[in-house]
Amino acid sequence: MLDNEKIFIQIAAYRDNELLPTLKDCIKKAKHPENLVFSIAWQHSKEDEWDNLDEYKCDPRFKIIDIDYTKAKGPCWARYLLQQQYSGEKYTLQLDSHHRFTKNWDSELISELKKLQDKGFKKPMLTGYIPSYEPTNDPKGRLDVPWKMNFDRFSPDGNVHFLPASIDDFKERDEPIKARFYSAHFCFTLGQFALEVQHDPEYYFHGEEISISVRAYTHGYDLFHLHRVLIWHYYTRKGSTKQWDDDTEWYKRNEYSHYKNRKLFGMEDDGKELNFGEFGFGKNRTLEQYERYSGISFKKRAVQQYTLDYNNPPNPQIEDQIEYDNSFTYQFKHCIDVGYHDVPYDDYTFWAVAFLDENENEIFRQDAGPEEIKRMKNDVDGYCKIWRSFETTKRPYKWIVWPHSEEHGFGPRLEGKL
Repeated sequence: MLDNEKIFIQIAAYRDNELLPTLKDCIKKAKHPENLVFSIAWQHSKEDEWDNLDEYKCDPRFKIIDIDYTKAKGPCWARYLLQQQYSGEKYTLQLDSHHRFTKNWDSELISELKKLQDKGFKKPMLTGYIPSYEPTNDPKGRLDVPWKMNFDRFSPDGNVHFLPASIDDFKERDEPIKARFYSAHFCFTLGQFALEVQHDPEYYFHGEEISISVRAYTHGYDLFHLHRVLIWHYYTRKGSTKQWDDDTEWYKRNEYSHYKNRKLFGMEDDGKELNFGEFGFGKNRTLEQYERYSGISFKKRAVQQYTLDYNNPPNPQIEDQIEYDNSFTYQFKHCIDVGYHDVPYDDYTFWAVAFLDENENEIFRQDAGPEEIKRMKNDVDGYCKIWRSFETTKRPYKWIVWPHSEEHGFGPRLEGKL
């Protein structure tokens, strides 16, 4: 047994019928299963008879936090609890509760991390959105091309959203690629990360990944995306119960999480001060260093074209401050959600769709035509999604949607603040 090669595996599970298959596959495929130490935030219901961990409760490798699902407070809260069980393992692996593994995944991850350390990266981190699997079509449904995370947009609440993308030249690569972003469902790094960069239990869901990305970087961690597939993740989880499905008050925690994330990044100027303490940035690097590395300006909610073009970091360094400030573009991308009850007719000729400033001045307008309207009114989610993306030097204050029907003319003007 290699005592100095133990892996502290953190799994936050919420009423997930994939938890047991994940644990079994993780252990079965490991080269050294005796070196795995599992910390599980087991948020479960007695109604879910399949959600049973009896076979692992006496296993010394397992540390199970038994949580009645009605007491759960969201993913970040659960991950914070997991980190409190860290006891000096050399490595840590953060996962969700729905994964599949390749043979010898543990030794392969350790090998990749050590190679990065040999190249001079003292605290490397392997993370990112990883390829998917489907439980009902496994292993045939597994994707075998490694993924990276690209910048997508700033949402109006200040959160940064990402897009998965394939690493197209992975067959020519012999090492991981540098990354801007951290993924909560796959992160392998040194065990001390569980102490140095702990999840803020007051965060709920949104804001988690971008805040940990920057906090890790400022604590001296170098982020990388794997250039080969070692683990798969189940994304859609059709029919599975989420914490927000059971909790009628979840939105309150989510709204505060957005607020706290804006305060962390200097996007919220309300005159109040928050003491982030251990949940703030590290001292090895600054927020500005991360912004120059990633090409993202949080306070401006702006991004460099190099990042928008999906190029790998680090971004080209610009020494002149004025040139650097002018290198950012204000990319605005937003989805307006409209309920079917607000657009009841079947003969719409167009919907006026516009974004305005605080003085009702139009910043951007792109109307929806009959084909787009028809597509939106047949959305599988049961409501209309109006996506708009544009560059702007001024942040929009509100949106409007003004439907026009051939028979009824203009209907009520719909609007919402951003």
